[in-house]
Amino acid sequence: MTELKTKPSDLSVEDFLNRIEPKKKREYSFLLLDMFRKWTKLDPVMWGDSIVGFGSYHYVYATKREGDWLLTGFSPRKQSLTIYIMSGFENFEEILSRLGKYKLGKSCLYIKKIDDIDISVLEELVMASIDVMKKTYEVTL
Repeated sequence: MTELKTKPSDLSVEDFLNRIEPKKKREYSFLLLDMFRKWTKLDPVMWGDSIVGFGSYHYVYATKREGDWLLTGFSPRKQSLTIYIMSGFENFEEILSRLGKYKLGKSCLYIKKIDDIDISVLEELVMASIDVMKKTYEVTL
């Protein structure tokens, strides 16, 4: 069975974020860092070399494959800021309707800039996702 390549690491979150270009994306990233710390009351951990994660959960698939993954977090990708909503977006339509400008993947929320969204609604979404995950998986905070 293949091992998951993206795992928690000892890399410095601040060092990673300080290398983000352009400057505006770096500023947004530090803003997200501060917000996620405040919302989750957890310390950030680098997952691989490009994801800032908060907390983790343990999953087991029907195939018996299992592992650990970040509970929530973000990554300043080239095209957009990616925010990880690991519960997915099912049942969050009402929250999303108030969020602002974004795109969705399976469990990724993509935003171009922080100014495009309502921060208090993002907090509501992140915390609602964490609540779902706590009810569904073995969560480590």
